[in-house]
Amino acid sequence: MKRILLYIGILFFALSCAGRTFRPAAGDLLFQINEASAMTDAITAATAEKEPYPFSHVAICLGGAKGDSVIEASGRGGVRIVSLTEFLDASGKIDGRPAVVAMRLRDTTDIAARAAVRSLKYLGQPYDYSYLPANGKMYCSELVWESYLDRHGAKLFHARPMNFRDSAGRLPDFWRRLFEKLGEPVPEGVIGTNPADLSKDSLLREIHRYF
Repeated sequence: MKRILLYIGILFFALSCAGRTFRPAAGDLLFQINEASAMTDAITAATAEKEPYPFSHVAICLGGAKGDSVIEASGRGGVRIVSLTEFLDASGKIDGRPAVVAMRLRDTTDIAARAAVRSLKYLGQPYDYSYLPANGKMYCSELVWESYLDRHGAKLFHARPMNFRDSAGRLPDFWRRLFEKLGEPVPEGVIGTNPADLSKDSLLREIHRYF
């Protein structure tokens, strides 16, 4: 019995170490559940209200010479590079751990690594509060959409008409105030992307949970 308990203890120790030592590869995607805020709640209400894990942000792992860093399009600084530690620390928490899931392309060719390199050309672009394509600004899932191309140069992930309303068809106050301030119409129905839809794409598989 003591030997069995010893083996069980070793197994749990090995599993816990594996979780701590996981290192994402270049081109892996990190899907994040953000801390509650007016913006996060508005995104979740429109895109992931009934999802078990309501992702509201996504970033691209850089790997290689950049080490444990990610590139993201964020309201905290537009398209920027941050350390993996900073990214995880900024996440919401599940049982005290970062609410982040790492996903990887099922196709193991160099598409992901090339996408990580391609994403760097958008570095410094401001965050796109207008959520419009090809306007010199970038939001988080748009950075992924623009960076991941197939072998023929076509977008790898699908875009679809965007929705900004909750499940009852109401427009959250955050979106109403934002677009009034911008002096722009809400881009309802404009082709775009969001982290929740992207996380369910059949091209991706889950490889790690940080919680």
